[in-house]
Amino acid sequence: MNGKKFNSNRAPQAVGLYPHARKVGDLLFLSGVGPRVPNSKEIPGVSLDENGDIIDYNIETQCRSVFNNIKFILEDAGSSWDHIVDVQVFLTNMKDDFSTYNKIYAEYFKDNQPCRTTIEIKSLPTPIAIELKIIATI
Repeated sequence: MNGKKFNSNRAPQAVGLYPHARKVGDLLFLSGVGPRVPNSKEIPGVSLDENGDIIDYNIETQCRSVFNNIKFILEDAGSSWDHIVDVQVFLTNMKDDFSTYNKIYAEYFKDNQPCRTTIEIKSLPTPIAIELKIIATI
């Protein structure tokens, strides 16, 4: 068995065929979570041109939106922010965005300090600058 699937009505819909999270034993594995707004194509902190390409973005706004989406998924799957044990961070611009991301991360994770890996990638499936993949306990 691959575990129980969870989807949150408070988080943005997946951009592919996958659940928001899957519970296996006492662990909850979240799919990659970005900053999009639920039930909308809006991406907080992102300005797009007529072709859908990024003109400008605000990494702080995107970070806060990603963290809120993660919180909703965790809660709706029976876990919480304090139960996060591992974070994988994908940034499209490490040089410009890491210091801002790291500052905001410290606000949200000052009490719970999970393991973390930060990776720079060329792009993400939607026009966003950050995505997180989370493992939490239930």
